[in-house]
Amino acid sequence: MERRYKETDSNWVREEFERYQNNRPCGACHGFRLKPEALAVRIAGLHVGEVVRMSIREALAWIEEAPVSLSAQKNEIARAILKEIRERLGFLVNVGLDYLTLARNAGTLSGGESQRIRLASQIGSGLTGVLYVLDEPSIGLHQRDNGRLLTTLKNLRDAGNTVIVVEHDEEAIREADHVIDIGPGAGVHGGAIIAEGAPADIAAAPDSITGQYLTGARTIAVPGKRRQGNGKRLRVVDATGNNLQSVTAEFPLGTFTCVTGVSGGGKSTLTVETLFKTASMRLNGARQTARRARRSRLEHLDESSAHRPIADRAAALERDLYRRLRTIRDWAGLPESGPAATGRRFSFNVRAGAARPARATASSDRDAFPAGCHVTCRACKGASASNHRRWSSLQGQKHRRRSRH
Repeated sequence: MERRYKETDSNWVREEFERYQNNRPCGACHGFRLKPEALAVRIAGLHVGEVVRMSIREALAWIEEAPVSLSAQKNEIARAILKEIRERLGFLVNVGLDYLTLARNAGTLSGGESQRIRLASQIGSGLTGVLYVLDEPSIGLHQRDNGRLLTTLKNLRDAGNTVIVVEHDEEAIREADHVIDIGPGAGVHGGAIIAEGAPADIAAAPDSITGQYLTGARTIAVPGKRRQGNGKRLRVVDATGNNLQSVTAEFPLGTFTCVTGVSGGGKSTLTVETLFKTASMRLNGARQTARRARRSRLEHLDESSAHRPIADRAAALERDLYRRLRTIRDWAGLPESGPAATGRRFSFNVRAGAARPARATASSDRDAFPAGCHVTCRACKGASASNHRRWSSLQGQKHRRRSRH
């Protein structure tokens, strides 16, 4: 029993412990993840952990002033390093990411931000004759910063590269050298090239929905009347996470509320990191760390829900059910529990000992029900196979399945 626990239930134990884990800064290194010896090295009064917590805009200004605090000998040694750092930070500024910090967790970046980081790295490579394909690089970018992104894309083009962008932004469409409009509708109603050429050609195409918006023939109507809601409000007081500076905000309930502002202004920190996570902790008992706020009034809510598809939650529930069934079977002490008690049983992806395509069922009838679990078939009274504990023939398996059902 002890051997089986160590070899088969380690994953289960890890999953159970992860339910009670949380991310908090270390009390020794204060979240810098470096030894005291590394943090003791300072340039212009700052160590590397403090520098990477600056915004990229602030870090670029700091690296520009860093040579002043170094001796002539150290400047000679660091010249190439400082030049490389300045160029890389400059590329990130040029694609509109100057509000990010280098210490930012990559998993918290939006798709557009991740794409623009890759774009900045490509700009720094200085390659020519390269085909770049970008999928909506303006996602998450404020209109104020669109010009800088488009300038960067044009610089790539002027260096002798080809840039293909999938984009819905009007400014990007008007700045393009060549536009291909695909439609006219979505799904089975699309899949055809409606028009192509310069932006003026798209605007002149009568069947192009994109062209109709470019000319102003179609517009998104501004509502003449706004909903007032139910009179109830959520209130967050003195939120101070990331860039927020003691922000107090109210969110009316029963309305369509839009939180907007320039990139890096603190929108996601206020709504997701502070409001949503606080609601999840208080209402659903979620184990996560919300950004600091002096008070959050949630008395008008009884449940919070993350923006996860229903299918994902159903799949997670099914996986949890299979995990519990597997655990019960493994500890039941049945004849095949020992050799069969592995994490591959009830797997969605592979059969025990062999790879197979994924399907959302138990890995196989044999995996799901060990030989120790059996009943006599009511149809053949056990005559189809000499031993219903074994899977010796297809006929035996068929009757075994019938009896089990």
